[in-house]
Amino acid sequence: MAGMLRIDDTGLRRIRGAAQLLHRPGRRSPADVVRHLVGIQAQAPLAAELAVRARARRVTIADLDRARLEDRSVVRTWAMRGTIHLVSAEDVGWLVPLTVAPSMVAARRRLAEEGVPWRTAERAVGLIEDILAAEGPLTRAEIAEQLRRRRVRTEGQAMTHLTWLAAARGVCCFGPTRGGRPTFVLLRDWVNAPRPLEGQEALAELATRYLGAHGPATPEDLAAWSGLRAADARRAWSLVADRLGEVETGGVTRWRLKGRRIEAPPGLVRLLPMFDEYLLGWRSRDLVLSERHRRRVVPGGGIIHPTVVADGVVRGTWSAEASDDRLRVTVGPFRKASAPLRRALQAEAEDVGRFRGLAGGLAIA
Repeated sequence: MAGMLRIDDTGLRRIRGAAQLLHRPGRRSPADVVRHLVGIQAQAPLAAELAVRARARRVTIADLDRARLEDRSVVRTWAMRGTIHLVSAEDVGWLVPLTVAPSMVAARRRLAEEGVPWRTAERAVGLIEDILAAEGPLTRAEIAEQLRRRRVRTEGQAMTHLTWLAAARGVCCFGPTRGGRPTFVLLRDWVNAPRPLEGQEALAELATRYLGAHGPATPEDLAAWSGLRAADARRAWSLVADRLGEVETGGVTRWRLKGRRIEAPPGLVRLLPMFDEYLLGWRSRDLVLSERHRRRVVPGGGIIHPTVVADGVVRGTWSAEASDDRLRVTVGPFRKASAPLRRALQAEAEDVGRFRGLAGGLAIA
């Protein structure tokens, strides 16, 4: 490995901020951002779109819609930690099976609890493929209706887990929204044949790509972010060891890809959405979020509120309310905002409004 780099916490945050593209380098498309980050958590679609906005200049919601529904360079499906993400179409073929595999045991258990034996669940995946091939795009309710006709139980949470399983097997992904409800489409019809990677090749690709967007980091960080077993994360690390350099911060050793060191500029301010990768990308948030304010950002139940991040540290939360052609962005800082911070927040509020096609304004709670 390359020689040890020693930095303080501020330097570590700035390197990670640049790795996360929070300094918005160059002009990047939504597909560029999604591919670089490897994936963006997307059970809340607008939050995922706002995560792209925070990392790409002048991008709009229309650009995100075009990338997912017309170019189909971005796919919404289940991936890291078994949760819904935006991922690059070129990655879906190897990334989904690798990252959902650890969740299969829990999926099997949950289906059994919902009264769906595993053999029936496997049959349902084949039926979903046939149904979508004949009639897709279809909503979950429309798929469920057809499965019931074929004597597959869909009551309770069974249908949620069956569509998860079909997506995990590479059969389907999310398609366009119809009547306010998401539809599902056949993955093979929606995107070109995705790049196949398996075994060590897939693990090495994941480790390299993860470090490109999250380094400096550790194998434990990779495991927490991806959902991989700890042993698999360590194996992934070892497969790319010759490409890594060590970074020491306060007695803790982390690793980064060898190459030019890039830092986000001092004082950079971003309004990050709920479930943002900057809060989800590592095992611990202690570097960016103080224990004193943790509950205001992470109240429990898997929720991570939208955050104000200044120079890499969470300094408050925010919300937005649209009315007519305006968007009111209300920031709740953890302490009184300085004049420079207010100016930066005003610029960010205006940009969030622009992104949504509205005139953005700032209010400080």
